[in-house]
Amino acid sequence: QVHLVESGGGSVQAGGSLKLSCAAPSFTSAIYCMAWFRQAPGKEREGVGGLYGVDTTWYADSVKGRFTISKDNAKNTLYLQMNSLKPEDTAMYYCAVRLCRQANYIAWGQGTQVTVSS
Repeated sequence: QVHLVESGGGSVQAGGSLKLSCAAPSFTSAIYCMAWFRQAPGKEREGVGGLYGVDTTWYADSVKGRFTISKDNAKNTLYLQMNSLKPEDTAMYYCAVRLCRQANYIAWGQGTQVTVSS
């Protein structure tokens, strides 16, 4: 059973934009918090940003000011708007869900590839 479905990845030139989506039909309750992660080849997975509380966001320093996370509660879909993309943003991007009161993530999407060329 697929719980999270990402979409929106692709290839773009440096300076361009992409918007990722993550549909989470199985996690409609407010007890769940969602986030975006990414993993580049040969590197460890890192957190990109996420939502917690009513409407509070967090971002990795490397993406602050360039990426924006939002959520459509009616669609239970999380978004990642990525602007001013850099080649170092190239990675597989994953969305993930956790119980807000816990730190570990309990569900992951299949990932969507983002490739930024210079």
